[in-house]
Amino acid sequence: MTAFDRRLLLGAALGLTFLPGSSLWAADKPTEIRIDWATYNPVSMLLKQKGYLEKEFARDAIAVRWVQTNSSANALQFLNAGSIDFGSTAGSAALVARINGNPIKSVYVYSRPEWTALVTTRDSKINKVEDLKGKKVAMVRGTDPHIFLVRALFSVGLTDKDITPVLVQQHADGGNLLIRGDVDAWAGLDPMMAQHEIKDGARLFYRNPAANTWGILNVREEFAKDHADIIPRVLAAYEEARKYALAHYDELKQIFIGVTKLDGDVVDKQLKERTELTHNKIGAPQRESILEAGIALQKAGVIGPSVDVKKAVDDLIDDHYVTASN
Repeated sequence: MTAFDRRLLLGAALGLTFLPGSSLWAADKPTEIRIDWATYNPVSMLLKQKGYLEKEFARDAIAVRWVQTNSSANALQFLNAGSIDFGSTAGSAALVARINGNPIKSVYVYSRPEWTALVTTRDSKINKVEDLKGKKVAMVRGTDPHIFLVRALFSVGLTDKDITPVLVQQHADGGNLLIRGDVDAWAGLDPMMAQHEIKDGARLFYRNPAANTWGILNVREEFAKDHADIIPRVLAAYEEARKYALAHYDELKQIFIGVTKLDGDVVDKQLKERTELTHNKIGAPQRESILEAGIALQKAGVIGPSVDVKKAVDDLIDDHYVTASN
């Protein structure tokens, strides 16, 4: 079967029509697919380890290049620069990036996490969001933890002007600043958050699982236009990895430990207690969650008042590639 025959069959399954002269017919196939992996996206780590993408595209002589990303902001920078074609982020971070001109589409859900909370030290007198007034708080700008913090402040009548933001490049840097006593609190991210919780007695003094937006896989809009037939195949490999992860927790855990060198109890806290992998389709729940985050950020002044947040969410999400299944 030729590559075009496979494309026709795939298109028929998706309800697509390929016409001569269309981008799907005319675009040259890519020589490689550039995709991220991240410790905040455990499915990506298993996908990389198992080689499902490499097997899928070997017959087309399409290489797979893996790039590690350390945060949503990092992945979005790579996507905007064209350094990767697929990148994993939080839904809220993807929305802010799209509003700011990053041409991406959100096409898949890899997790429903509680991957962020507001964290302080064991002996700190900080016990609620209001206690952050006048305090130094570490964060990585443009990530779900940063957005989580902004929403938490806004919910009690504060803004980022009521704190002293301490901006760091990597989430791990924020956790280290907290433990050293250089900041009073940290907008944390797993697995670093779980590690400091277990090893250093760090306290999650404010949690709100509903304000953690979903783990979303994004694709560059240009890549999606030029290679629309590639996307379902990438997502099919993701699905294989997600379902394998659900059925083989011990193997997922060992892969995670092998990459991160974290202790098993830290990994269990992230993967067992705070990560749900039973979703795949990006649809109404994700739209609502991302929209709520966007509206809250607009009220807090992070997103401009003239922005149509609902339209931005509609422009971001492309939900036709995946049919929901568990």
